[in-house]
Formats: sequence, structure tokens, C-alpha cells
Amino acid sequence: MSTAAPPHPNLPPEEVRQLAEQEVGRIVTWTDASWDRDSSRVWRADGAQEGVWYIKIHQHTRFHHREVDAYRSWVPSLGPATPTLVTADSALRAVVITAVPGRPLHGIAHPPEQQQLLFHQIGALAAAIHRSAAPLPANEGVPALAKVERHLEAARPYLHPGDEEFIRQIVARAEDVPPLDRVPTHGDFQLRNLLLDDNGSLAVIDFERSEPGPAIRDLVRLADAWATQPRLHDAFMSGYGRALTPAEEERFVVDSTLDALSGIQYGATHTDAETQERGHRTLARLRSQGRNGRTASNGGTRA
Repeated sequence: MSTAAPPHPNLPPEEVRQLAEQEVGRIVTWTDASWDRDSSRVWRADGAQEGVWYIKIHQHTRFHHREVDAYRSWVPSLGPATPTLVTADSALRAVVITAVPGRPLHGIAHPPEQQQLLFHQIGALAAAIHRSAAPLPANEGVPALAKVERHLEAARPYLHPGDEEFIRQIVARAEDVPPLDRVPTHGDFQLRNLLLDDNGSLAVIDFERSEPGPAIRDLVRLADAWATQPRLHDAFMSGYGRALTPAEEERFVVDSTLDALSGIQYGATHTDAETQERGHRTLARLRSQGRNGRTASNGGTRA
């Protein structure tokens, strides 16, 4: 069966609706809950008996298996901080999950004291994710270096003067970055995937990019939130419960640079101004910190 459909349709395909209703009963209201991009296909489903679920069709089989594997392995250890998988269908690339209360932290302003408390909670949640299964031995250094030239070719018209030279310097350094142990990682750990409810409880959603990897992988996109606010970084690390190792700091610089390049390329080719701007912002910050001899993850001076 095919799940091909225009972006952001009012209803999921009929076979996906049937899948959901077989598990949770009759759905009386379907609401498009997709992100503002063509690849996002998510609906809120309100049941006849007042239950609420979310139904998601994954863009790729790879994303589907990553999310289902996460729900069936380490995600349940986080308890109420995550949704629960109700059912999954690999042929449809669809999942049905429970709803968790709260609103995404992205774009919401809080007083400074509350912001610091939130980032302490976020750090504790990241630590819980990374401790949810025993570490696996490192099996690789920095991945995806073969893709750099392809990303550079696509992003070159949109790079700022000096960006390409800086990226190549970081890629050259990457060969010396030691492999790191692999732990469960969320893969897209950023404010839009973190929900805060009215009681101050935090939840995390969207595990389609989850896979075993270096813990530092989950700090790359989150770091944009504390780039100009070192106290938020300190609050996160306090909640996380440990400092980064020198190898993790080096890996952070490399991964952040590659993620920024990928974001610029993706934003340019998919007309996604927010992703493209985030990539430019990250590259500018990394270049500035490199000139001033400061760490990339916190903006502070190396000891």
C-alpha cells in the first residue's frame, strides 16, 4: 500500500486511519500537527471517548525503524517524560503514540531564573537519555566526512566569506578526533522537541533520528539556545551532572560545523530560512570562538 500524499493533507491516508482506529477506537477529529515542512506528516487524533493520540508517517523507512526501535528499547525508561508507542506498521511507515501534555519550548520566553531552572531540567533529561542503556564500544570516528564535498558544492553560493576555509580546517582536524563510546541519543534534541506542561514537567518527543552515538550528538543543536547566555549552559551542565571531556569538546566543534553546513545546504535547497539562518549563526559563532581560543560548547575560556 502506498502512503504517498500531498504535504499537510487534512486527513491521513485511509489505511493509516484504519490502523489507528483498530487500536484506539473511533476517531472523531483529525488535526494536522505537522511542522512547517513538506517532509513532516503528523496528525492529532481525538477519540470518541476523549482520548488523544498522535499519528505519524515517517519520511523514510530508516526514520521509521529508528523511532520504533527507540520506543521499544530505551524510551520507556524515561517514564512520563515521553509518549508511549501504541502501534507501528512498517509497511505504512506509520506509528500511533500517546499524547503528552505541554507546549514546545521553542519561541517561548521565560524569566531568567525560570530559564536556568528549565535548562537544569533539560540537562537532567539528556543525562537520563544517555544513561538509559549501557554504553557500546566506539566503532568509528567522525561520520559523514565523505558528504562534506557534496554539501559544500550545494551550499557554496550561500556561504559567507571565510566559511569554506574554516569548514575545511575543521574537516582536516576531524581525522584526529578520537572515537567516543556510543550511548542512546535522541538525535534532534532541541527546544521544539521539548514540551513544558502547566506543572513545570518536561517531556521529549520525536525519536526518528535516535540511534546509538556519542553523547555530544545531543548538545549540537541545543547549544544554539545558550550561545549568548552562558548561565543557561552552566545550568544545563549542572543538570547533566558532569563536565565534557576534552575529546567530547573537540568532537562538539566538528559535529557542530558539519551540522551547520548541512543546515545551510538544506535551508537553501528547501527554502527553509530558519534552518539556513541557524547554520550561518552556528558557523559565525564557531569561527569567532576559534579566533578567541574559546570552547565551542559554552563560550568560556579554556583552562
